[in-house]
Amino acid sequence: MSTIRMDPERRERIEAEAAADVKIMQKVNRAHGEAFAERYPGQVEHSLRLVMERLQAGLDKRDGVDVARPVTWRVSAAELAALSTAAYYLHQLREDLKLDQ
Repeated sequence: MSTIRMDPERRERIEAEAAADVKIMQKVNRAHGEAFAERYPGQVEHSLRLVMERLQAGLDKRDGVDVARPVTWRVSAAELAALSTAAYYLHQLREDLKLDQ
């Protein structure tokens, strides 16, 4: 199998351009985050609260749910996974917005 060798100067230029692109995207993402926080204050916390309430409602023992028996769950495993993922990313977003303030 042959390997394509790239000119070292060209490789450095490409890497420098990629690093500059990353910096630009970080600035854009930060600006979008700040605009979201200003326009919708408290929205991330509200969304996180709703997701966590749905998770709790789906696995509430008072409704006869036995965590060891998935057949008793009020939500599917796929929905539990999606809700958990959403909670994770909402939490990350909330932390990122706090750091920017």
